[in-house]
Amino acid sequence: MDIMLVILALILAFVGIIGAVAPVLPGPPLSFIALLLLKLCDGNGISTTALVVSGILAVVITIFDYIAPIWLTKKAGGSKQGTWGATIGLVIGLFFGLPGILIGPFLGAYIGELAADTHSSKALDIACKSFIAFMLTSGLKFAYGACLLVMTVKNGWNILF
Repeated sequence: MDIMLVILALILAFVGIIGAVAPVLPGPPLSFIALLLLKLCDGNGISTTALVVSGILAVVITIFDYIAPIWLTKKAGGSKQGTWGATIGLVIGLFFGLPGILIGPFLGAYIGELAADTHSSKALDIACKSFIAFMLTSGLKFAYGACLLVMTVKNGWNILF
């Protein structure tokens, strides 16, 4: 049973890393579930404290991921169209790989702001801040996912061998 849990945990940890940039995948919760699965195995080296802290971080990062882009876009004077544009741009950008993931939210926010009759230079400023928010939250999710991936691999190795 431990072998199946370790394999599933490794898969979830890797998918959690992908979830750092893919909006359809809840990266931090998946990474946390990977660690939780390992805690169920015999001989795991995961403390309850590490599990609780990781769980709290997963919740905080996930909430921040939804709030930060909206908050920063609004703080910059952005409209609902700009926020929706950034979201749609990100989804469309997924089909174009990493360049699309990076450029999509920026272009989406810019086009959304132009659709809201925002002056071109202000729309550009708002799009830049939307992009910064996306990069900030993606970086945070990636760092969290990478830490939990390392913990999963290390503990999975110890459980199996």
